[in-house]
Amino acid sequence: MVRILITGGAGFVGSSLAKLYRRDNPQAEIVVFDNLKRRGAELNLPAFKEQRITFCHGDIRNPSDLNDLPGNFDMFIEASAEPSVHAGTEGSPHYLLDTNLVGTLNCLEFARKHVGQMTFLSTSRVYSIADMRAIAFSPTPTRLTPDKNQGIRGLSAAGITEDFETRNPRSLYGASKLASELIAQEYAATYGTQIIINRCGVLAGAGQFGKVDQGVFTLWVAHHYFGLPLTYMGFGGEGKQVRDLLHPEDLYRLLQSQAEQQQHPSGQVFNVGGGNEISTSLYELTQHCQSATDRSVPIGQVKETRAVDIPYYVSDNHKATQTFGWKPQITVPEIVQGIYSWIRDNEKDLAPLFT
Repeated sequence: MVRILITGGAGFVGSSLAKLYRRDNPQAEIVVFDNLKRRGAELNLPAFKEQRITFCHGDIRNPSDLNDLPGNFDMFIEASAEPSVHAGTEGSPHYLLDTNLVGTLNCLEFARKHVGQMTFLSTSRVYSIADMRAIAFSPTPTRLTPDKNQGIRGLSAAGITEDFETRNPRSLYGASKLASELIAQEYAATYGTQIIINRCGVLAGAGQFGKVDQGVFTLWVAHHYFGLPLTYMGFGGEGKQVRDLLHPEDLYRLLQSQAEQQQHPSGQVFNVGGGNEISTSLYELTQHCQSATDRSVPIGQVKETRAVDIPYYVSDNHKATQTFGWKPQITVPEIVQGIYSWIRDNEKDLAPLFT
C-alpha cells in the first residue's frame, strides 16, 4: 500500500493535493501534518475524516512531532510554510525563519531517514525584488507588459526563467525559501535523497482562505461576493500589476508526472505557474469577478508601493514542460468561477472568515 505524507497538509495547497491523491488512489494511506495556525485550516478536518485522510496535529519546527509520525513513507510533499511575503517586516522574523528554514531542515532529516525523497514546494518570491522592478514595462489599458529585447538574464518572452537574479534582496520570506532550496540541494548531493524543487507562482482556487498578504485572488472574489470594498495598492494604484495563477489540479498533474519520471538529476529547480496564458492583472481580475458574481464593489487606490511588492511575475515553464511534458490547463475565468461556486456553496461557514 502506498503511503503519502503532506506537511502543511491542512493548508490550501496541502489539503487540495491530499484530496486529489485520495480521489485517484482509493487504497493509499494519506497522512497530512499541520499545526493549524492559519485561520480556516480547521475547516478541512471534517473532509479529511470523511475521505479517510489521516490528520496529525504537529509542527515542523519540532523534530519530535515529525518523528512521532508512524512508519516510513513512499512519497513526501513539503507544502508547509509561513506564506506571507510581508512576514517579519514589521516585527520579529523568528516564526517565519523557524518555520520556513528550520522547519525545512527538520523535514529534510525526516525525508532522509524515513522516505528517501521529498518534493519541496518553493516560491517565485526567491527572485530579487529590485531586479524585478528594474524590468521595463509598457502599460496597456489593463496590465503591465514587459518590453521586448531587454537583455535581462532570466527574462524571456514567456516570463521569468530559473536563471533570473536571486542574489539581491528578495524579502525575508523569499530568503527563507531560497535558503531552504540550497539546503535541499545539499541533501540531494550529500545523502542521495531524491529532491525536486518546484518554484510555484501564485496558487489559487476553491478552498483558499485569502488575505491581503497571501491569497489575494481568492480575497478579490470573496469581496465581490459579499459586497465588500477593495483597494488597488501600489504601482500608481491602477491595478495593472500582473501575476500568473496555478490551480492545485494543475500542480497535482505535475507532481504525478514528476513521480513517474525519476531519471532526472536530483536537486533540480523548476519554475511552475500558469504562464502567460493563465495570468491576470488585478484590473483584469476585477472584470472576471464582476462576471462571475454579477456584482461591482468600490475599489480605492493607494499609489505608493510597499517595500516587498513587485509589478510582475509570470512563470516561464519551459524547463518543466520539456522535462515532464506538463502544461497548466485551468484558466483564470475557470479559477474565479470555482472560487465563486465554493463561496456560494459554503457561505455560512466562510462569511466569518471573509467579512
